[in-house]
Amino acid sequence: MEAANEKPLVLVVDDTPENLSLMSAVLKDRYKVKVASKGERALQIATTSPAPDIILLDVMMPEMDGYEVCRRLKADPRSAHIPVLFLTAKTDSESEATGFQCGGVDYIGKPISPPVVLARVAAQLQLKRMADFLRDKNDFLEQAVAERTRELSAIQDVTILAMSSMAETRDNETGNHILRTQRYVQCLAQKLQANPRFAPVLTDAYIHLLYKSAPLHDIGKVGIPDHILLKPGKLTPDEFEIMKTHTTLGYLAIDRAEKSLGMNLPFLAPAKEIALYHQEKWDGSGYPEGLVGEAIPLSARLMAVADVYDALISRRVYKGAMTHDEAMAILRQGRGQHFDPDVFDAFLEVENDFRRIAISLSDPDE
Repeated sequence: MEAANEKPLVLVVDDTPENLSLMSAVLKDRYKVKVASKGERALQIATTSPAPDIILLDVMMPEMDGYEVCRRLKADPRSAHIPVLFLTAKTDSESEATGFQCGGVDYIGKPISPPVVLARVAAQLQLKRMADFLRDKNDFLEQAVAERTRELSAIQDVTILAMSSMAETRDNETGNHILRTQRYVQCLAQKLQANPRFAPVLTDAYIHLLYKSAPLHDIGKVGIPDHILLKPGKLTPDEFEIMKTHTTLGYLAIDRAEKSLGMNLPFLAPAKEIALYHQEKWDGSGYPEGLVGEAIPLSARLMAVADVYDALISRRVYKGAMTHDEAMAILRQGRGQHFDPDVFDAFLEVENDFRRIAISLSDPDE
């Protein structure tokens, strides 16, 4: 859009020198004027800074007529917003319809009338100023909304990681477990996108939600007493029953937080599923509900593989860390029992990616 104290720039396109001279004379007192005698030259000027504020375009020109010039102007994002007024002696309805279909905004008949030219140019420039203002305002609002969205997303991510770390660091000194499992789940979900069984669910948007919500899978550990959570030896049956409640505690904590806001938050749906069901097993021997097969939400089936893999390769107060190969030997025994067979088969295809993630986010002294 032109600066407030600058004259608007008008581009006149006509293959007749006399017409260019006449139009220049009519316009020069009010506007800056550029001229072009060919369509190609007009297209170059229209896409060069400073761009014209308006274009007066002859229809009948050799090589490229005005209609084709207009089509190309409107097809190029750099010039699509510039209003085009056709200059022509062809004022029949069919010619006018063609011009409007090409993207023109008005017709000025030849021979020209200077007052008509000035009035129509002024009117179209006023419309363009309003359109530019609205476009700039819209761009500003879109940028503001995008920035605010980024801020809210960052706050959301930090809050999730902070909440997760409070639980995780109680039995894991660094809390890197939540970062690793987050990336494992994303990696495994992306691999399964190619599987027709999972493709309808595992959209890019859903995988993004999984990635954001995965760190909350063990949030319920904040409710487990230290003498159980940090016990170096094997848990008694009663202690294990208490440990198992971390799934329902986590679910209820997230559910209560969501209800307190008075709205449903899409990213919390998989978070609640993962927190409640990540300890379920494909054969129904898991907890807290003993779900079988596909009754277990997909989000939790993905987390089950990620969580067990990372638990095996990580040092804990009650165990040492296994090597990748040792962990894989144990995990293979769980296919079709602990783990969804298709999910596990996909895991086997990306196990080297899991290993790389584990190394890149390894805990100290492991």
